[in-house]
Amino acid sequence: MDLDLRKLRYFTAVAEHRQFGRAAQELFITQPVLSRQIRAFEQELGCTLFTRTTRSVELTPAGRQLYEEARRITTVVDTALRRVQETARGEQRLVVAFSTGLHVSEAIRAFTARHPDVVVDVLPLRWWERDAPLRDGRAHVGYLRRPFDDTGLRTLPIGREAKLACLPVTHPLADRRSLTTADLDGEPILDGLKRQISSLDEKFELIASGQGIALVPLSIADSYRHPGVLYLPVSDYPPVETCLAVPEIGCADPVPEFLAVATAALRSPAATLPVTAGPRGPDRPPL
Repeated sequence: MDLDLRKLRYFTAVAEHRQFGRAAQELFITQPVLSRQIRAFEQELGCTLFTRTTRSVELTPAGRQLYEEARRITTVVDTALRRVQETARGEQRLVVAFSTGLHVSEAIRAFTARHPDVVVDVLPLRWWERDAPLRDGRAHVGYLRRPFDDTGLRTLPIGREAKLACLPVTHPLADRRSLTTADLDGEPILDGLKRQISSLDEKFELIASGQGIALVPLSIADSYRHPGVLYLPVSDYPPVETCLAVPEIGCADPVPEFLAVATAALRSPAATLPVTAGPRGPDRPPL
């Protein structure tokens, strides 16, 4: 069967609102029309996507799977259409994605000084996305922190940075100057895998309230301060690698030019992150 993108967008709106009336308002169509379109879509697919009640709708297992696929599909289609339109207008645009705590401004300044005709956009990555924008077309280049799936990607190592233990200020280990991994045995780790966490702000609030601890890269520790948490170095924890990443296929201008400039800029002493961090003290206030 051919996939009807219009019906897919209708489905996505209902899935996000969990209510036909609000989804219809967003789509600028009537609720009966939307209901008919969703029923027709279910008939075409041969499965039920929603469990309907008088007050709301819930996704079935098939609906949840389609919702995950639909977000990727619509993102790829929207990105492709935007790039076609930019090409038709003679525009050059470069989108650089970056992991939380990493900074690409120095590389962008150096690049735009040489290529002022290229529009550069930045895309902050949410913790669960990692390499996804490089695969769905939202970004041309990523400044990422491992681990991530580098299958089908070309990567250029940039630097290494330490991970620190992030603890609530009331934690029994808070008065230590440094820790080892053995000190953290048995501690509840908030890593986003066992507990769904939507943002760093949420993670730090949970840590400050005593819900667990986290191991965070030094660049995040330097970027996020919270009065209820502190950071301590973990002497035997291996540093993590930062790198530039681009898709192996479709790496067209101006991506190679940006990689050359960014590699030099981000590897410079001023931009390379240290691999050790001192404990909290007069020169390192609670973060």
